[in-house]
Amino acid sequence: MYEYLPLLILGSIIGVFSVFFILAYALMKNKKEAIGFDRHMKDGEIIRRLLGYAKPHAKSFIVIGVIMLFSIAYDIISPIIMGDVVQLLVEKFEMKELYRYVIVYAAILIVSLVCTYFQSLLLQKIGQKILSKIREDTFVHIESLSHSQLNSIPVGKLVTRVANDTGAISMMFTHILVNLLKNCFIIIGVFVAMLCLNYMLTLMVLCFVPFIVLFTIIFRKFSRRAYRKVKDCTTDINTYLSENLSGIKITQIFNKEEKKLEEFSEKNRALGTSKQKEIFVFGIFRPMVYMLYISSVLCLLYLSGKGVIQNTEFLGQMITAGTLVSFYSFVSKFFNPIQNLAEQFNRLQSAFASAEKIFTVLDMKPLVTDSEDAIELDTVRGDIEFKNVWFAYNEDEWILKDVSFKVEAKQTVAFVGSTGSGKTTILSLICRNYDIQRGEILIDGINIKKIKISSLRRHFGQMLQDVFLFSGTVRSNIILGEDISDEEIKKTCEYVNANHFIEKLKDGLDEEVRERGNNFSAGQRQLLSFARTIIHKPSVMILDEATANIDTETELLIQDSLEKMMNIGTMLMVAHRLSTIQHADNIIVLSRGEIVEQGNHFELLEKKGRYHSLYMLQFEKEKLKKGETA
Repeated sequence: MYEYLPLLILGSIIGVFSVFFILAYALMKNKKEAIGFDRHMKDGEIIRRLLGYAKPHAKSFIVIGVIMLFSIAYDIISPIIMGDVVQLLVEKFEMKELYRYVIVYAAILIVSLVCTYFQSLLLQKIGQKILSKIREDTFVHIESLSHSQLNSIPVGKLVTRVANDTGAISMMFTHILVNLLKNCFIIIGVFVAMLCLNYMLTLMVLCFVPFIVLFTIIFRKFSRRAYRKVKDCTTDINTYLSENLSGIKITQIFNKEEKKLEEFSEKNRALGTSKQKEIFVFGIFRPMVYMLYISSVLCLLYLSGKGVIQNTEFLGQMITAGTLVSFYSFVSKFFNPIQNLAEQFNRLQSAFASAEKIFTVLDMKPLVTDSEDAIELDTVRGDIEFKNVWFAYNEDEWILKDVSFKVEAKQTVAFVGSTGSGKTTILSLICRNYDIQRGEILIDGINIKKIKISSLRRHFGQMLQDVFLFSGTVRSNIILGEDISDEEIKKTCEYVNANHFIEKLKDGLDEEVRERGNNFSAGQRQLLSFARTIIHKPSVMILDEATANIDTETELLIQDSLEKMMNIGTMLMVAHRLSTIQHADNIIVLSRGEIVEQGNHFELLEKKGRYHSLYMLQFEKEKLKKGETA
């Protein structure tokens, strides 16, 4: 009995650790609702969806699996060779036999290395293809979301999903999943080899496996929470950076650098704390698995060494020096895959957390979609009609209330009114950036919900107050990827008066446009917006505050451009400066989401209503402004 006392002490230590971890797991499980620990998507569901991306590459994965079988031959055969060599040295040493073992050992090692190289090469190629596909699907889906959905999601969060989270998933396909399969093959192969060599010692080693499974299940729960927290904090800090770096000029203007630094430091500390918790969890798990490995080695050395030295049997089986050496190597080969899984556990959980966040975006159903019977529009005359339209961004907070009006083809119609009256909302609804709750919007007599969104927007040209320019060149911002000749670009620029400043640029159309076009004035950006719109030949043009915050000289150029564009097709305008809409065919005056009056400039002045009041107010302001200037 006393000879097995060390084994009993070792078993007691492992038992104490097991009880402690089970209690911790039970407490964590009871509190998971309170701490937000539970996950929205199960691992099985995540793996199923990820494997859907791997399915097109199934043949390549089969080839990798075959190569993998050859690459793990070294892990299974090398311990047997080492044991035979030791037994050869103990019993009867022959140089020829030793050479033969060395050659076989070297050959197996070379085959394993070559197979591992080609396996890694193929995996990286497949992994990058899968990664590109996931990124493309995520980006395309984001493009399909409605304006209201995009407004509710911070840009930094979307950037994190497309860039960072997909990178974590890439590791799953190029490293984790294949290594998981490889480690399973090694474990099975080593187990079979150990059984054939000495089944009683094999059973002794297997006594440690339940504890490995137990520790893995317990720490899987703890690590999942830690990794989710790290992902959330990473997203928060990316979102904060995206917003504040874009608005850093405002921070400088109001001298709020220190305040923003405090906010950033707080988010940075939160990320650092979550990282420390992640390291802490893994710092316990990895040593626990290693402890089980060392415990199994101690038991093996104790029992086998005792059998070899005393020349006794262990549970009916004789143990030789060769068996001891082979088993020592096999135990290492048996536990190494499990330890490798432990080392990769953070990446596995990181990939699952990232995949869940990506699938959350992909599962968002666009609020504005094509109906099943939606049609393509080859041409658009430009007739637009609102029939009893009601719309609200938030439930029961009506922005438009029973709005009805009609725009004839080729007409220029302007919308005026105070801020929040619904002018810009009307323009957004015509292009189906949002869907109305009640009523109908007709284009050429067809309900816009019966027209494919891409087809509808193709015939509209939108020129907004806040012009967005992409990083690139003047040319790329005008053509937006279309195949358009320089001659046509120059003609369009001349038509909208953009040529006046483009010709003065050092590189002309090839002049660099920095982020958001911050190296161009507001007026220059607006003229580029006009050129971009006209060159795509829209049937209906939408103009939202094009002359706001523009200097007088540029405003004259824009006014001239507007007069030319009025002859192209139907034009819908929103303008606070009533002087810019005097030539409109119809002016619709809005107040609190309702039409209060409409008519041309002279008709509305004669009515002496709302429009007359707005016009006289602006007239007095302009008169006063000119007096102050003089």
